[in-house]
Amino acid sequence: MVGNEKRFSKARALGASLVLVAAGLFGTDTMAQEPLRISIWGGSWKDFVSENIGKRFTAETGVPVEYITGGTIDRLNKAKLSKANPETDLIFTTSHVGWLYASDDLYERLDMGKLPNAKTLFPEAIISPFHVGTWSYVYTIAYRPDLVPSDIKFTSWNDLWNPKLKSTIGLPDFDPSHIIYAAALLSGAKTAKDWTMGQKKLLELKPNIKAFYSSDATSQEKIGSGETPIQVLLSGNAYHMMNEGVKISIVVPKEGAIIGIDTVGINKGTKKLDLAYKFINIALDPSTQTLVANKQKMGPVSPQAKVDPAIAKLPGMFTTAGQWKDQAIVIDHKQRSELLGEWRKWFTENLIAR
Repeated sequence: MVGNEKRFSKARALGASLVLVAAGLFGTDTMAQEPLRISIWGGSWKDFVSENIGKRFTAETGVPVEYITGGTIDRLNKAKLSKANPETDLIFTTSHVGWLYASDDLYERLDMGKLPNAKTLFPEAIISPFHVGTWSYVYTIAYRPDLVPSDIKFTSWNDLWNPKLKSTIGLPDFDPSHIIYAAALLSGAKTAKDWTMGQKKLLELKPNIKAFYSSDATSQEKIGSGETPIQVLLSGNAYHMMNEGVKISIVVPKEGAIIGIDTVGINKGTKKLDLAYKFINIALDPSTQTLVANKQKMGPVSPQAKVDPAIAKLPGMFTTAGQWKDQAIVIDHKQRSELLGEWRKWFTENLIAR
């Protein structure tokens, strides 16, 4: 028995040494197989990230990925509540809401030296020292040509005010930035801070508003059913519906379309910092950005993405510096974050509660 105990003791010591060596080589995150936890929207957004970024990340690191899903503002509020002990390691959110995370000290400052794929991104993708763009899209005018009279044309944001469109339009209620800024521009505003110039025009739109939607799923349901045959719609959702056989036309008005950029940032206090950088760098890889464009029909943030020419021609697909300059209405992301609460309050009180 003594000999056996000695042999067992030596084996146990050797095993412990091997664990320590492995931990030194691969890091404690990998050895423990604790997942990298990511805060993201559900549905097709989570599915795309899981399938095209998460799987590659796990294949290269051995670390699984867990996704914590929810709405944009709901996830922000949860992050605030768990600030002392963050629930996740990475956060996908919109560019302006990302500034709210940054303002609440919920992000790590990015070390761009650890993101080699960020060196060649479009300049518009570098949102702040804390979060970086992953893909772009537009909120713009979309409509059902089979349900809208053929004599109705959409060449300008101003066309939404056509009296013939009474009770036809659907708008997002969770973020009214798009229609507020469009109305302000039409009223002579130069920046987001001048948004009150468009209040009168917004009130004049009320007769044409049929309904509001609170999520991507509700948006798709309402335009799919024809309840709101015209919407201020996220281009990616329109293309998803079109793939399912729904006839939708998308317009980039002469004033431009309201650009949206989804971003990723690292939770302050994460214990998986190096792994978080690895995940972001995969997201920014030109090969991933090629999938962003060709599979999701979202604008790549890398000019090195190899976009199918037919997809590159789609409205709202910004694949060149010229398109960013000529077709995109970019609301200052920080200003937008600072005004979002005020915008939502005014919008709720004056357009939704009617």
